Formats: sequence, structure tokens, C-alpha cells
Amino acid sequence: MNAVDRFLKYVSYDTQSDEHSDTTPSTEKQKVLGAALAEELNQLGLYNAHMDEYGYVYAWLPASAGCEGVPCVGLVAHMDTSPSASGANVKPRIVRYEGGDLVLNEEKNIVMKAADFESLAKYVGQELIVTDGTTLLGADDKAGVAEIVSALDYLIAHPEIPHGRIAVCFTPDEEVGSGADHFDVPGFGAAVAYTVDGGELGELEYENFNAASASVVIHGVNIHPGSAKNKMKNALLIGLEFANMLPAAETPAHTEGYEGFYHLGEMHGDETETTMSYIIRDHDMNSFLARKAYMGRVSDYLNAKYGAGTVELTLKDSYFNMREKIEPHMYLIHRARSAMEAVGITPMEVPIRGGTDGARLSFMGLPCPNLCTGGVNFHGVHEYIPVEALEKMTQVLVNLVRNQ
Repeated sequence: MNAVDRFLKYVSYDTQSDEHSDTTPSTEKQKVLGAALAEELNQLGLYNAHMDEYGYVYAWLPASAGCEGVPCVGLVAHMDTSPSASGANVKPRIVRYEGGDLVLNEEKNIVMKAADFESLAKYVGQELIVTDGTTLLGADDKAGVAEIVSALDYLIAHPEIPHGRIAVCFTPDEEVGSGADHFDVPGFGAAVAYTVDGGELGELEYENFNAASASVVIHGVNIHPGSAKNKMKNALLIGLEFANMLPAAETPAHTEGYEGFYHLGEMHGDETETTMSYIIRDHDMNSFLARKAYMGRVSDYLNAKYGAGTVELTLKDSYFNMREKIEPHMYLIHRARSAMEAVGITPMEVPIRGGTDGARLSFMGLPCPNLCTGGVNFHGVHEYIPVEALEKMTQVLVNLVRNQ
């Protein structure tokens, strides 16, 4: 079974995580794929292939003869898919893209328009795996899982390739920020690792956003509109006032590269109580701290204006920029560059406008830069991945762990 076959198999599992759950993993269905992966790794011949109580799948491949002293390298990917779009009943298909608009679902008139998705132009003449336009695909990050398993399979079939011990872990709940919560770093046994969880072919990442979540709860006073003058405090309107006090140009739709932002992801309520959920992102730590402080000042201003306790702000750090933890180990980046160049891929070192398990793992004592999977348009129904990317990244991983 090759990487494409594995990927098509893995996406048939619904592994969507749930940001509102307080269980680990956040959804039991993630364990269904986890159990299947543990069994597959065991059948391939990896050692101690198992899924733990939290849904993490671990295994390791022994060093080849003569490489027992080579430091262990880890490979990590996550099994869950984003809550942003359905991951149930995924119907992938392979199409040869010849340019122009790509019809995903003729019956429902769901089309990926070339004018809206400029990345398509790079893949004219290639085979793409796409959805039927009603679900996400799951390349984030089942492509990473398929590439890792296929690389291990190749190494087992080619014992002449020298390599040190390789540790593997497939995690749950990365999409809801909990993928490293119960990661057993000491038990994993690797000195360094790579997450395979990035985007288009060639991306190589070792810096990411500093990230926090912000919960804003507005407590209002609801009075019948006919007698509300000077009495009503409309929580909805105060919430809008809060949102309008944040810089209008500092949202995801107006930023790129290293630029940070505030993002309102959810808002619901009524005149009595309104809840708003934000994420805060910035690559620079000082700017990140300033963003959190500014939100605090907005909250203080509105409490002074409408009365103490009107606005409840709760900030929670999610992860930090891993660059400071990777810089002492830049050989990891040089090694990844060489592995890509060896199969004709031009490395593109880009900052992650998001985060990965690797960011948190790097702060847990496991330096862990991020490699691409080859997927495009994650978290939505227009997600796709070129067949060539799955094949190329399998080759990259083989080269990455090869003892030079």
C-alpha cells in the first residue's frame, strides 16, 4: 500500500475534534482511527505499537545494523480534523486538473473557481485528490500520517538504507489546541523530532505565532424596550462596542506574513448576556503581550463606562513561537532542506500563521520543526492535495532519517 492508498483509507474515518469537549480525546471517534493505525504499525513490524488511554498512538522502528548509536529522531502527525467543516462521509476522488474552474459537485453546483483559488494554477497537469464539496478532505493531517507510515514501510522493505532509531507518534486533538497535552516526551524517546503538518510542497517551518484565546462575557441589564431609557444595558451592543475598539485593520483578512491579529471567531447571546470568543496571534513576543494588555484596557474602559463586572475577560495562552527553541538546533533545518532538495523540491522557509503540536513540544524539551504535507486549503470543503505531493513527501521523510 502506498501513501495515496493509505491517505484515501484514512480519510474514510471521521476524526473531527470538538473544541467544546472536556474529555481526552475530545471525541471518541478519533480512537477508532488510532486503533487501526496502531494495528497497522504492528503489522508492519514496528516495536511497541499501541494506543494509550488518551488516544495517542506510539511506535518505534529499531536502528539499522551499525546505526545503533545514532540519536533517535521522531516523526509526529495528528489524526484529528478541524471542527470548522464536517469530516464525516468524506468522498475523495482523484481528478486530473487541466486548468480553469474545478467542479467538485455538479449536482449541487459546488465549484472551486480558479479566480478565487489562485494556488490551482501551480497544479495544471497534475492529479489532485479533492472532495465532493460537502466536507473537508482531511489532508490536515491524515496526509502527514500517510506519508510517515509509508516512509516507515519503505525503510522496512529496504533494510540496506542506514538509519537510527525512529520514534513515531500520532496525536489527537491538535486542531483544538490540545494535541500535546498528554504527549509522553520521555517515553517517546527521541532527541529531536519533526511534525509533518504543513501546507504546500516545499514548506519548511520553524517559527510560528505566539497564541492566546480570549473569552469575553458581557453582562447586560434587560428592560422592556418601552421603559428602557437610562436603564437598559444591551449586552449585544456592548459586545459590538468591544469589537469596534479593536484595530479594524488587525484582523486575519487584513494581515499576512509576520503581522499579528485579533480574530473574533464566535459571538452569541442576547441583551442580558453575550459571549465572544477571540484568538490573539503575533510572532513577536512583545507585540503579543501588548495585544493581550490592550484587550485588558478595552475591558477596563467598558467596565468604567457601564459599571464594574459588565465585561469579564479571560485570557489563556495556547502556544508560543518555537523559533527560540529551534535556533540552537538549526542542523534540523539544514537536514530538512537537503532531504527536500534530494528529490527535486525547492525548500520554502515560511513563518506559520498558526501553530502545530511541534510548537508546544519544542517548549516541552523536544525541538520539533514542521514539514509540509503538500495539502492546500485546509479546514474547508475546497481542500485538496496533489498525488505527487504525497509521493514526494514520503521520499523526503526517507531521506530525512537516512544516516548520512
